[in-house]
Amino acid sequence: MHIHRWAGGLVVQAPAKLNLFFEVLARRGDGYHEIETLMCPIDLFDTLHFQENSTGQMRLECRRVSGAGDRGLREMPEGAENLVMRAIELLRRRSGVSRGARLLLIKRIPAAAGLGGGSSDAAAALVAANEGWRLGRTREELAQWAAELGSDVPFFLAGGPAVCRGRGERVEPIPNVKTMCFVVVRPPAGLSTVAVYGACRPAARPQVIRPLLDALQRGDWKQVGGQLHNRLQPVAEVLSPWVKQLQGEFSRLECLGHGMSGSGTSYFGLCRHARHARRSARRLMAKGFDAVFTVRSCR
Repeated sequence: MHIHRWAGGLVVQAPAKLNLFFEVLARRGDGYHEIETLMCPIDLFDTLHFQENSTGQMRLECRRVSGAGDRGLREMPEGAENLVMRAIELLRRRSGVSRGARLLLIKRIPAAAGLGGGSSDAAAALVAANEGWRLGRTREELAQWAAELGSDVPFFLAGGPAVCRGRGERVEPIPNVKTMCFVVVRPPAGLSTVAVYGACRPAARPQVIRPLLDALQRGDWKQVGGQLHNRLQPVAEVLSPWVKQLQGEFSRLECLGHGMSGSGTSYFGLCRHARHARRSARRLMAKGFDAVFTVRSCR
């Protein structure tokens, strides 16, 4: 997450994420699932502009970047139900302040895609308000409040790749991971996270994350590609024909590994280098996919 100050306020770049590993361990009594996942931020960003005002009122405007490949963003909520507004209001309540702000959210990350756009936006709102209002809250405090907003939100405060456990709120950053190149596709239709989790059975024999972590630390991308795993993908393939179709398309791209991100429907391939990612993107666009992104992992 990148923060830039300007004379009128702050600009925060909120990254998308990919799940390189996703295991469902158990159903919890609180309605969530116990998971173990390895998430990696990528340089596909939403942009949040924050400008303080003295009225005490909050105003959010959302704009969709043309070509983001998500028709649903035209109806994106701008009121209290938006995660950005919920994050700001939570911070105001916890900090006991009544300051106002004008917010502009520029959306590039497709929704209902398993890329974490809404969660990243919420984390960006917490960071922007904390900095813009000069509240001085620590990252640990922000992470605690972030967990109240959504399971993925604390990850985006970690600043890089991380293993997330519990329902996703327990975050363990992974240091010294070299840059990876990916091609990502968001097909024309998304999936409901609730529906995907509801149809998924926890693993009888969970896949072990350690070989993937060791390969990441060595920078052995071939081994990393071979260790990609997502327990939710077989369920998503039943619920959406797009996931199975993308699996077939990516199998012909000579990627080091490929798989679905989160609860889908976005699909990604780990590429050998940036040229390979660009070449793969051209082939996918020639197949008629319009939401295709070449990205790198980032901090």
